Amino acid sequence: MIQYKEKIFDNGLQVIVNEDLMTELVTVNLLYKVGSKNEDENHTGFAHLFEHLMFSGSKNFPDFDNLINSIGGESNAFTNCDITNFYCTVPSIYLETILRIEADRMCNLIIDEEHLAVQKKVVCEEFKQRNLNQPYGDLHKLMRELSYTTHPYKWQTIGKDISHIEKANLSIVREFYANYYNPSNAVFAISGNVKAEEVFDLAASIFNFGNRGTKTINYKQEPLQTENRELTVERDVPANVIVITFPMCERINDDYYACDLLSDILSNGKSSRLYDALVRNKQIFTGIDAVISGDDDKGLFMIIGKYADDVDIKLGEDMIWQELRNLVDNPPTEREFQKVKNKNYANTTFNNIKIADKALNLAYYAHLDMLERINIEQEYYEKVTINGLIELATEMFFENKHNTLYYTIKK
Repeated sequence: MIQYKEKIFDNGLQVIVNEDLMTELVTVNLLYKVGSKNEDENHTGFAHLFEHLMFSGSKNFPDFDNLINSIGGESNAFTNCDITNFYCTVPSIYLETILRIEADRMCNLIIDEEHLAVQKKVVCEEFKQRNLNQPYGDLHKLMRELSYTTHPYKWQTIGKDISHIEKANLSIVREFYANYYNPSNAVFAISGNVKAEEVFDLAASIFNFGNRGTKTINYKQEPLQTENRELTVERDVPANVIVITFPMCERINDDYYACDLLSDILSNGKSSRLYDALVRNKQIFTGIDAVISGDDDKGLFMIIGKYADDVDIKLGEDMIWQELRNLVDNPPTEREFQKVKNKNYANTTFNNIKIADKALNLAYYAHLDMLERINIEQEYYEKVTINGLIELATEMFFENKHNTLYYTIKK
């Protein structure tokens, strides 16, 4: 169980503290409620760009990396559709230093032509490396564009097109910074050898500034899908791949837990349904996964299979559908169902031990506005029944609302 104390300041900054006196370290996790879904469709990739810009220096701390290294710390960040997250672990005596750095990055980030040009180049090279210059690089891009028609989830975090970053100018980048990198749009979660009241006092004195933001983008939700969609592409790749996506609920929906367990039954481990039938026994695929996006808004349940040599792509597709039908016709046994619940419980327990994991989880659950659920979420998994799981699978898989991407070897 994660013990924590929480305080929200007048400027909207949310601070959560987990006191862990068994370590001499502290992790400071700063989550900004901005991801690729908050971007303008003509200016995408900006949240990811700022993940890089935040490390390029601020007014009072121009050399971020060397400073963190000099105090024996380590830091990193990630961006997804919904959030941008920065985390840093240092000896606890340097907590105030880290808070001052984060405050300076929040209100005094250096955004000038020189720094912007450097980070634009870095991001553009990353775009080329991930999307253009490696096998299957555009697979997830195509999958998103096929699965979404309206919601900004239809483009990747790194951006819809490389030209959006190449053409980004100071004015629009500074506007994005002013709108989203503010106390009221941030969650601090701190875990380690600290006292909560001392952290609250420090935060009150250091983050004693207001918000600069003026507007946000009101994006449209994805309409209910009522038809099947498909796309076939040819690429210079070593094996055919099929991706089938199904619309699923948002992260805070109770059906999320059933979707999570369903994906585990299908593909978590070598005894899972899809792996056992289609990889080990029939050798249709060399690998197959069922994964969920777990997004803030309604997301995707995805099945991704990489074909064995010389297997007809339609045969593999038919075999997947046969296994999905078999799941409904022959539901999991109590033993099979309890096994995936036990695995889930073990993973959750393990992910709440390290201070870095605890800080991230606290920030993330606070962002979802369900902080009170962080210690009792296993109860929601336990409430899922086999009958409920099969009802969800029937509705999700067999209501003619899926998308199929055939990613094939160039002939």
